[in-house]
Amino acid sequence: MPDGRRTALCCALALTAGLFAGCSEKSRTESGGGTLVVSTASDADNLFPPLVMSSQGRQVVEQIFEPLADVGDSLNVFGDAGFIPRLADSWTWSADSLSIAFHLNPRARWHDGKPVRASDVRFTLSLAKNPAVAAPIAPLLSNVDSVSVTDSLTPVFWFKRRSAQQFYDAATVALIVPEHIYGGIAPAALASSDVLRHPVGSGRFKFRRWVPNATIEIVSNREHYRAPAKLDRVIWTIAPGDFSAASTRFLAGEADFFPSVRPDMMAQIAKSPNLRLVEYPGFKFGYMVFNMRDPKNPKAPHPLFHDVAVRRALTMAIDRASLVRNVFDSLAIPSIGPTVRAMGTSDTTIAQIPYDPGSAMRILDSLGWRAAPDGIRVRDGRQLAFTIMVPSSSKDRERLAVLMQDQFKRVGVKVSILSVEPNVFEQQQATHAFDAAIETWLADPSPGGIRESWGSEAARTEGSKNYGDYANSVFDTQVDNALGAPSRSAARLLFSRAFQTLISDAPAIWLFEPRNVVGIQKRIHTAPLRADAWWAHLADWYVPADEQIARDHAGDDIAPRADSPSSKGSS
Repeated sequence: MPDGRRTALCCALALTAGLFAGCSEKSRTESGGGTLVVSTASDADNLFPPLVMSSQGRQVVEQIFEPLADVGDSLNVFGDAGFIPRLADSWTWSADSLSIAFHLNPRARWHDGKPVRASDVRFTLSLAKNPAVAAPIAPLLSNVDSVSVTDSLTPVFWFKRRSAQQFYDAATVALIVPEHIYGGIAPAALASSDVLRHPVGSGRFKFRRWVPNATIEIVSNREHYRAPAKLDRVIWTIAPGDFSAASTRFLAGEADFFPSVRPDMMAQIAKSPNLRLVEYPGFKFGYMVFNMRDPKNPKAPHPLFHDVAVRRALTMAIDRASLVRNVFDSLAIPSIGPTVRAMGTSDTTIAQIPYDPGSAMRILDSLGWRAAPDGIRVRDGRQLAFTIMVPSSSKDRERLAVLMQDQFKRVGVKVSILSVEPNVFEQQQATHAFDAAIETWLADPSPGGIRESWGSEAARTEGSKNYGDYANSVFDTQVDNALGAPSRSAARLLFSRAFQTLISDAPAIWLFEPRNVVGIQKRIHTAPLRADAWWAHLADWYVPADEQIARDHAGDDIAPRADSPSSKGSS
């Protein structure tokens, strides 16, 4: 990139600190309301908390449904310090720390008016752990033995062993769902049930409509037991697989928020009188996962990737630093593995498999993969060839795939690129119907979230997020030991050992960790953007009355606010 453009990008980013600090200057007591339109290139996979896997799905369900307690802005997952009451207004630990009794807020109600009860909590955890449901979060709940009900407002979590993250596992991992809505559906039939398309939760927003590949809309829950959402409504407008169309909607003023700003957009946003850039810490990273299963016969090992020596050689063929520089310029850095630098337990000194194409070629030679006249390696009549799958909605991942294709070719590996619609991408991963895929991952605040994507239990769970089917009992034990650590410093050391095992096994090529930069209309007043989820405080965003535009007053059937003129006039 020319120095002039690089300087412009750096200057634009330099503005974000001041803009971010100023986004909450006005008093939250000002008249709120308004509409937020989010432009995105991907639809949600579903809107049922135990089954949701996509970032888009999470953005929506985490407004409609609630946990027992929220991890808070400190993102501390050890003990219960910093956690904020949600459905539970208090909790009590047992003397032996093997159980926690939560007390539910007696005013909590489902969106259909029925009260939230302890039996709903018990139902949710039972559902999430039921193998017939195949919930992606099930591995994160492995230390929860059971949930009992003392009375209608007191669910009690019982644990298999003591862990520094017991409270996080119980209070935050599972969003609570109503038994009277979902309890009548056979667990194995839940994923295909039409009921899931009309979610009923307890959150500060209520579901309004979902038009697949077009629109998702939620509206403020005026009767919420704590406080209604300040925004009147949030609309996700979807341009499936079309990043250009999604970004154009934002730049043209048709949307208010764009969560995936690319370098070529930044100068235009920085110059706009109506838009601002905001950078915030991130928990996202990107990698190319190897499928350990044969996509043509999922019960058999992959003919190439079952061999760790092949995976390590392929990793050595990739110059991650040049890839990141070429695709992201200054908006990303090379990944340090299956974690992010912002996580308190991360060790940035973990040894990586080095970029060393010479060693890569020697390893492949030793394994019998010899170069044919066309330069592509062959063994026993089979070419050393595979396909990289990417979602068509991500131009960055498409560009990464093209550059990786060239670098693989230099060591005698033939790579094809398959770009598919986002929903197909998710489906192919969940069914292991791919060779390799460039994926992005939004890490949980808890480092224990690694079990979702790399743990052996997840590998045994069909439809889990362990897309590559990686399983290593040594790694599992190391993670379990780290989760049982008495302090963050002890956990950091133990997690480092687990991460080193995973990196050495090369189930993926760890590619990039992006700097999170979003675009926002200046009329939108935000709460702080949290590292693990920009949408964590979405219910506290608002548009001041004197800055509202026509679309803020659309949706006349939305109930008026308690402090609005129409509300006061009708009382």
